[in-house]
Amino acid sequence: MIAEVCCAPLVAGTMSQDEAAELSRVFKALADPVRLRLLNLIAAHPGGEACVCDLTGPFDLSAPTISHHLKVLREAGLIEGERRGTWVYYRTIPQALTRLSDLFTPALVPAP
Repeated sequence: MIAEVCCAPLVAGTMSQDEAAELSRVFKALADPVRLRLLNLIAAHPGGEACVCDLTGPFDLSAPTISHHLKVLREAGLIEGERRGTWVYYRTIPQALTRLSDLFTPALVPAP
């Protein structure tokens, strides 16, 4: 007897051990509330990028602490920065965010 599948799988395929290790570093970076908020602030900022000067105000943290959190997000491959004069402007890396969202997007299964 063949069991019927009631639902489409959550993902199209399985991930390798290397992919799981890489993604776990990304999730570790996002597991901190400050970093999660920073990523959100950058992604939601008009024009899709934010000056570090715009990112310090919403937090009761020192500038070096904010810089540390931005460095962790950068090293995780979620954001990139560009120095313009004395300021650094950050933007999200769309491919990285798409990759994360694809993990939780149900796979399309053709209708029988």
